[in-house]
Amino acid sequence: MAELQKEESVQLHEEYADDNSGSTAGEAKADHKESNIQQCDEGKEKTEQAEDATNEDPKDETGASTSSTAAAEKHISIQAQLTDLENLTDLNETGKKLCPLCSEEKFKACYNHKLRRHLQNLHWKVSVEFEGHRMCICHLPCRQLKPSLNGDQCSSRLGAHYHCIVCSATIARRTDMISHLKRHVNKGETEASYTGGPDFSTETKVSAKQSCEILKESDTNVQVLPNYSTPQKSDSYFSRKMKTNRQLVFCALAVLAEERTPLECLDAFGATGIMGLQWAQHLCSAVKVTINDINETSVKMIRENCHLNHMRVQGENDDSEGEELDEEPLSTIEVTKMDANVLMHLRAFDFIHLDPYGTAVNYLDAAFRNVRNLGIVSVTSTDTSSLYSKTLNVTLRHYSCHIVRTEYYKELAARMVIATVARAAARCNKGIKVLLAVALEHFVLVVVQVLRGPTQADELPKKIQQLIHCQWCEERVFLKEGSMVEENLYRQLPCDCHGSMPGKTAVELGPLWSGSLFNTGFLRRMLFEAVQHGMDEIQPLVKSLICESECTTLKQFSVPGLARNVRQECGVVIKTSEKEEDVSSDEQSLGTGKRKMQEGAGNVLKRQKSDVPVEHPAFYYSIHRHSIRGMNMPKLNKFLQYLTEAGFRVSRTHFDPTGVRTDATLAQFKSVLTKYSVPTYTAVQTGDHSHASDEVKLDMEFANP
Repeated sequence: MAELQKEESVQLHEEYADDNSGSTAGEAKADHKESNIQQCDEGKEKTEQAEDATNEDPKDETGASTSSTAAAEKHISIQAQLTDLENLTDLNETGKKLCPLCSEEKFKACYNHKLRRHLQNLHWKVSVEFEGHRMCICHLPCRQLKPSLNGDQCSSRLGAHYHCIVCSATIARRTDMISHLKRHVNKGETEASYTGGPDFSTETKVSAKQSCEILKESDTNVQVLPNYSTPQKSDSYFSRKMKTNRQLVFCALAVLAEERTPLECLDAFGATGIMGLQWAQHLCSAVKVTINDINETSVKMIRENCHLNHMRVQGENDDSEGEELDEEPLSTIEVTKMDANVLMHLRAFDFIHLDPYGTAVNYLDAAFRNVRNLGIVSVTSTDTSSLYSKTLNVTLRHYSCHIVRTEYYKELAARMVIATVARAAARCNKGIKVLLAVALEHFVLVVVQVLRGPTQADELPKKIQQLIHCQWCEERVFLKEGSMVEENLYRQLPCDCHGSMPGKTAVELGPLWSGSLFNTGFLRRMLFEAVQHGMDEIQPLVKSLICESECTTLKQFSVPGLARNVRQECGVVIKTSEKEEDVSSDEQSLGTGKRKMQEGAGNVLKRQKSDVPVEHPAFYYSIHRHSIRGMNMPKLNKFLQYLTEAGFRVSRTHFDPTGVRTDATLAQFKSVLTKYSVPTYTAVQTGDHSHASDEVKLDMEFANP
């Protein structure tokens, strides 16, 4: 024991002498664990010294000094090559090397060849590569671990972590580190700045602006972040596929702006602000636009997009952005950072658009709470998995509706959303009038007009009914209202599957909206606005919606001409006779004085009464779903003509390109389809021809009893 104490005193004396002489041989004999703990602090001191040196003497302007400073800022676990990591090793008293990323308790000193295998297998292979550098796994106790239940620290193996090259974060798992770096890339933070120097924020903003992309839609420019089309990877989501949705909502707002101005409009979920910018740019002083988003990144992006389109943000100074523009701002937009429910509870609006990522059921109550009378609420739902009968449990949870996968699943989704909107409006003592319901591949859009009063609200439950759907032939019918409970609900179905098939053949779906899905007069005014603002892409869709609302085949729609016997109704050209023109001119000459003033006061109500269309048939049939095997079907337009000649109302539908909306039952639909179908094979025997002719006669007798 005495000899050991003498040896320790001699070693301490040697270390003290070495320190005074300035040599570094005694440092390798010190405890390796304590030196590794102090490496982070030493790196920071070196960084500060390097920054002071570069600020005092900026010799190289080509970027060499910047790279040396960035290299000094990085943690020792971040290296470009494996040899750089080997050069950080230290020799001990026995001539062995210590691992620079592990404590002595975890990895003891060894010779060069063994240390190289350790660095390559344990640190380098599991590293994360980013911009030419490798972030190796670090086993030093530089991460503060949470104590266990017993109060002890976790083991060194659980303390392994990665140091981020962009920020000062330490992350334990490799997959989490990769996701962390992806978020930096999406935000434009791609330059290494471990210490967070004074120039980091400026460089980040410059790199973010350079990485942003500018898109143009309907004469409106928007600046988007990388991965803007993926909502999970971007804070401000922008989808090119939703252009049809944005144009339909704009036309609906333009129609309302013709009735009263100025309108207070709200885009509750702005994202990039593209929709609100289009409203303000095309409608100008007719609307007062408010764009809201709860995400701070989206709010900044909306403000930048406002300045990009020469619009002023309310509450900002003109010189806040430093823009030297001789032009006056086209419009003033209010940008808010608030929860959508809170904002709609605090303020009243004439037009509210809800387009969250997913379902909008959580915002319907707040939307109908303060919306003004005769205002419009448009709801866009993008949760197509629950709407289109793919996740039935989510459908029941969000919409309180039971549905199954059917041939008319898109119309089923539209009626389900309208029923949910109607119940939310009724809870606020308001009624609704459905103006538009569109269900396409990526979204379901519902536009309704709000009618205040308990009398209007009492009419809504009468139009929310259950639906009986036959699972064999897919015939369907709404349950009739009645106070008595029927013993067999299958009797209401026109088909006889319940009598010929064993077991339960039908299911009860709903509750669903049983009223009309379209308003013809409103759609005609939307078509006129689409023509006025040059939105050519949605004009075919709006024309098909008009025909579907009237349950007629496609008419000849054209731009208003100069012909004398042509009368225009909101973009729809209708030929008239000279007598009708004389009558209309006489009516216009009589509309003067007090009567004309009364008409001006009640213009909105009279227009609503004139817009009430003949209700179209509910649902549609797919011509391919009910085709006969071994028979060639007629062309769809020819088949529509055959149904019209048989005395049925018929039209195509936007829900399904092969769908036919008609008031005929499924049996009558199949009989006409069978009558005009041709066999795929050529019959040789005359008996086959006679048999086929007999079947056609029977079908004709069934179709025309």
